[in-house]
Amino acid sequence: MAKAKYAFFLGCIAPLRYPGIEKSTRDVCAALGIDLVDFNDASCCPAPGVIRSFDRKTWIAAAARNLALAEKAGVDILTICNGCYGSLFDAAHELHEDPELLKEVNAILAEIGLEYKGGTTVRHFAEVIYNDVGMDKVKKAIKNPLDLKVATFYGCHFLKPSDIKKLDDPENPTMLDKMVEATGASSMYRKDKMMCCGAGGGLRSEFGDYAMKFTEENLKNMKDGGAEVIVDICPFCHLQFDRGQQELKGYSMPVLHLSQLYALAMGMDKKELGLDAHLTPVKL
Repeated sequence: MAKAKYAFFLGCIAPLRYPGIEKSTRDVCAALGIDLVDFNDASCCPAPGVIRSFDRKTWIAAAARNLALAEKAGVDILTICNGCYGSLFDAAHELHEDPELLKEVNAILAEIGLEYKGGTTVRHFAEVIYNDVGMDKVKKAIKNPLDLKVATFYGCHFLKPSDIKKLDDPENPTMLDKMVEATGASSMYRKDKMMCCGAGGGLRSEFGDYAMKFTEENLKNMKDGGAEVIVDICPFCHLQFDRGQQELKGYSMPVLHLSQLYALAMGMDKKELGLDAHLTPVKL
């Protein structure tokens, strides 16, 4: 059976701030039979909470350029970021459902010698492993079971819009909890599990004080729920919890992307997972 192959969409934050997320994703995917190919000449997704809010046509044309590049290479897209996933998935859906919009966007893409025919599927690392690889195969790959109490963090753009993604119950999801527990760790219940990290939509940049209130409330709920580690599936949420704890003071909960958690559980070298790039120390 041939390996599943995807264009690996890195996004902006992971390669610039947390290269260990990229490294662990590549290694975990290789171990689970997923072939990632470099996505040459990709741009920002672009950020859905910012670009789309100001100029929808610019947003969808920029997203369509990425979709067209993947289509030209003959592969679908795999993301490791909820924002990238939300932006590219939504753009692909809108262009698929609206032939007139696709025609307008292609008129723009023609200026740079590209055309998008509507054939690219956008996937997220987490849902590919959950839905395609399956938890049985993941459990067989675990060499170093983890005895950790985890606060799972889904983020805002992974499950929604739920009517077209159809991944899980958007208000009470369980898939990430099951993925974490496949490593031997425990997913801890907490209040307001689906609260935003605080960073999205430009909030961190423009209204930092408000963003930190969201972050602090999340951290308090995680701590009250008995968690000792945060596991996310989005580098932007990752950044907010990692840097946010240093800004807030009084919290020191390690933050791991799901790919890093899996890499640890699969016995991969901690030194190659970029844990030393975190501001909040990761000592596991």
